[in-house]
Amino acid sequence: MGFHTVGLIGKQAHQGANLSLQALIVYLKNKDCRVIVEQSCASQLKGNGFEIADLNTIGTQADLAIVVGGDGNMLGAARVLAKHNVAVVGINRGNLGFLTDINPDDFERQLDTIFDGDCQTEQRFLLELEVYRGGELQSTNSAVNEVVMHHGKVAHMMEFEVYLDENFVFSQRSDGLIVATPTGSTAYSLSGGGPILTPNLDALSLVPMFPHTLSARPIVVDANSTVRIKVSPENKDNLQVSCDSHIVLAVLPGDEIIIRKNPAKLSLIHPKDYNYFNVLRTKLGWGSKLY
Repeated sequence: MGFHTVGLIGKQAHQGANLSLQALIVYLKNKDCRVIVEQSCASQLKGNGFEIADLNTIGTQADLAIVVGGDGNMLGAARVLAKHNVAVVGINRGNLGFLTDINPDDFERQLDTIFDGDCQTEQRFLLELEVYRGGELQSTNSAVNEVVMHHGKVAHMMEFEVYLDENFVFSQRSDGLIVATPTGSTAYSLSGGGPILTPNLDALSLVPMFPHTLSARPIVVDANSTVRIKVSPENKDNLQVSCDSHIVLAVLPGDEIIIRKNPAKLSLIHPKDYNYFNVLRTKLGWGSKLY
């Protein structure tokens, strides 16, 4: 597929990930690729034959990025790499591996097919988040999986209103709200009782967190909608909004949170035998064929 410059991103201080990275460097050099290793994991690697750079530099120079680790490592890299439209593939050295789907014990065979162009590609959309206070932008960030508004303390309720394209949807007293992409529908949202959205859907799920009413239910909406959350000024404590559980932004009573589709997209590459429903069956322990 014309991959000449390849970026490597790894799980820091992880023996298995370091072994895979060392093997990848040898593999890629044998394919005459220019190899750039992300600086936070480069110090753990021996030998030479590779350059060292930050994620943004990898994004601007690489044709392909290989992430070695778990889905958390993929999410952190994806938020940066998506801005540069770099093709990304994941080698699973984590636990679940919904996004990092290449087996580290068989990576050479699977990467061979990808380099030969015999693979699957897909685009996953991201979210962008803005926090406004008194009409002025206070902070912004992006998310691959989900944006979560939550309390800074455990088991504390908050009050807020939700609007969709300026249409009032509901007011709620709960522990918070999860706004998840299809990619994130198998992550925190799933644990909160949200629906699984197949990756090809252009949709978002809004999942209440421990609502103070039995009638509150998750709702699936058009991903091209703008979600606006008005935090009630009656809340007594400061709140938080997080992106992929990695980035936490402060929210005060009376603030407004705007969530919309990010123009950047994550370009994922899968081996040719990748099947989303097989991933669900494997990771979630679903039953196999009866006949």
